[in-house]
Amino acid sequence: MTPATLPRTSTSLRTAGFCALAAGFLTLAGTPAQAERSERFVGDFSAEHNATSTPTGHVDALYFPSTHQLRYTITWQGLTGPVTVAHLHGPATPDQEAPHLVTIKGPYTTPLNGTMILSADGEKALLEGKTYINLHTQAYPKGEARAQLLSPYKK
Repeated sequence: MTPATLPRTSTSLRTAGFCALAAGFLTLAGTPAQAERSERFVGDFSAEHNATSTPTGHVDALYFPSTHQLRYTITWQGLTGPVTVAHLHGPATPDQEAPHLVTIKGPYTTPLNGTMILSADGEKALLEGKTYINLHTQAYPKGEARAQLLSPYKK
C-alpha cells in the first residue's frame, strides 16, 4: 500500500505521531522564554587607602545563578602604575573592608574581560550588594581603586 491507498485512520495516526514527536523535540530544545536567567551588577572605581591618584573606571557584570558564573568587563585609568593583581572582595558594605573571595585572572590590561565562579558565600554577598572589585598596584599593595558591585535596578 502507498500513502495514497492507506486507510484514512492509518494516515491520521501517522500524522498525530509525527506531531507528537516534533512537539517533544521542541520541548527538549527549549524556548527563548527559558533562556538562562542573569542579574546585572555595576560599579564605578574611586580611590581607596588614601591613594593620591584619581582612578576612574567601571565594572559591568552579569551573574548567572544556575552556573554560579560572574562574567565581567572591567575598565580603569588614572592609577599610579600597572595593576599587579585584582580581586573580588566581600562581604562588605561600601565603608568596610573584607578579605578577597576570588583572584581575578590577568593579564591586567584594560578592558579586562573574564568569568569567575562564586561560592555560596560569594553569591550571597554579591546579591546583598556586599562585594567589591579591588585593583592593586605596586604603590598601593592593599588596593588603589575600589568599585562596589550593586544592582542598577535596586535602590
